[in-house]
Amino acid sequence: MLSLLLLALAAVLAPYILRTENELRIHVVQQGLSLPDGFYVYQRLDERGIRIKSITPEGDGLVIRLDSPEQQLLAREALENILPPGYTIALNESPLPGRWVRKFARAPLNLG
Repeated sequence: MLSLLLLALAAVLAPYILRTENELRIHVVQQGLSLPDGFYVYQRLDERGIRIKSITPEGDGLVIRLDSPEQQLLAREALENILPPGYTIALNESPLPGRWVRKFARAPLNLG
């Protein structure tokens, strides 16, 4: 029974633990502005040699998925120069699983 519970928990948490997406999120913080056009953002980043996996609207923002952490940082810096004031450009913060997975990995498992 316990092993079944652990297996189910692992299946649910696996996408969070194994997440390797390098994302930026653009949000409007100034009233009256709209989200930048995804194609415009793609063109401007591509001109700078930044490799983009995808750009999609999500909720009230625009999500840019990139190839690597280095590309993510380059894209953030470029977008800060490209976009006018009134936008936030945030690195995607992975949920906490990374921190607690390391904690549990160091602790011995005492089952049964």
